[in-house]
Amino acid sequence: MASMTVELRNVEGTEAAIGWAGSHTVVVDRPEGKAGGRGLGFNGAQLLALALGGCFCNDLRYAAHQMGSALGKIAVSVTVELEGEPLLTTAAAMSVSCETLDGSDPQAIIDRAKAICMVANTLKKGVPVEIRSA
Repeated sequence: MASMTVELRNVEGTEAAIGWAGSHTVVVDRPEGKAGGRGLGFNGAQLLALALGGCFCNDLRYAAHQMGSALGKIAVSVTVELEGEPLLTTAAAMSVSCETLDGSDPQAIIDRAKAICMVANTLKKGVPVEIRSA
């Protein structure tokens, strides 16, 4: 079994956080005026949508390579629906468009990416989440 850990720490002088995995970073914050937020980075819903869409973009490339094809342009749009108190994501919808370099129909690549997309499949199945004090 593989595992991966990311780290987050507050950004001094703000109420935002910076997260990192290896040499990659992202700033996390609330919208300006919301609970001390300054809009310095992505909020949780945006990060969830980016995780879903970003994973799918990567898996389009994996699927294309596995199938001996090459992709040109990729466009993915993700919408998450939010409701309730506490606020929850109740649905996610993704629109995908891509082009193969040889002009063939990319649908088989999109279908393969659907089958292997870790984030989409995890969200569909659900995952236990444990939150503990350090």
